[in-house]
Amino acid sequence: MLSPPHVRKKLVKALLIVGLVVAAIGWLTYNKASQSAEFSAAEIAKFVSDDYVGSDACKDCHEDQFKAFSHTPHAGLATNNSWKGKVSGCESCHGPGKAHIEEGDPKKIISFKAKSSKAISETCLGCHAGKEDHNNFRRGEHWRNDVGCTDCHSAHSSPSIGGNPGSNTLVSEAARRNQDLLAANMLKGSEPQLCIGCHSETKAQFSRPFHHKVLEGLIKCSDCHNPHGGFELKQTRLATGTDAGCLKCHTDKQGPFTFEHAPLKVEGCVSCHTPHGAANAKLLTRSTIRQLCLECHSNAHEIGAPDTPNFHNQATSRYQNCTTCHTKIHGSHVDRFFFR
Repeated sequence: MLSPPHVRKKLVKALLIVGLVVAAIGWLTYNKASQSAEFSAAEIAKFVSDDYVGSDACKDCHEDQFKAFSHTPHAGLATNNSWKGKVSGCESCHGPGKAHIEEGDPKKIISFKAKSSKAISETCLGCHAGKEDHNNFRRGEHWRNDVGCTDCHSAHSSPSIGGNPGSNTLVSEAARRNQDLLAANMLKGSEPQLCIGCHSETKAQFSRPFHHKVLEGLIKCSDCHNPHGGFELKQTRLATGTDAGCLKCHTDKQGPFTFEHAPLKVEGCVSCHTPHGAANAKLLTRSTIRQLCLECHSNAHEIGAPDTPNFHNQATSRYQNCTTCHTKIHGSHVDRFFFR
């Protein structure tokens, strides 16, 4: 049975008052806790600041590492205005060194020798997670397969590999310029050698008669793939739309077109092309053009000419190369059959 209206109004008012009281108590408790947390954090910061002794103190025992580290971008953070007031140098990763130096105890400093790849990567992400290129590292295949930052990068130095940093077969000008990129990214080796070390199947693909010039040093694996993770298959760089990695070089294939080729629009470039290498000059998934086209257009003899079976007679060399007539196969503005 429902209560009278005046009783229900009093009940609503009482509930509102109780809610306001609870909210006020909660706000006061939260504010007090926040002030206490801030005070504690300030005390802790003041306390640990006395434990930091600077990278120069590490030089006495770790002279080789110090010399190598002094030439890296990490060492330059000490003079970087954006890093002012923050811990830099050896202690930014290994923690405060005062107790380690005074007692000579290896346990008084953070060592990464026994740490897992994920634990090491978490240390790196403490500074590098804010960059767009690294934000999705924990979503990537490398993270899931226990490949950490130091499997590819050296926190202390980058090796000198001479004048052939990006190529297995020749020294191109692009490969020579990659020397600077190698040092800036503190890589243990160069692309593609680092990638092929794990992805050995791609080396065979790049050795096919027609391939993207990765082994020659003209382009790099990271031009198409993001080694630090991502949402796309194979960690491809598609943040700006489908096949963005392909279209930044093959700009003439970029639409939108008035007449779209459905496989390209829906499935992308890899529906017809194999990106690493192929026996076909256009990097097609089949050795000849007609083999590829006939996988979808098995009724080619009927298209545009019903009851005329010899219109696309595959026994006639004239019709064996589909793109002789359908030249604008990626998309056209003038013809729905992709004629010129």
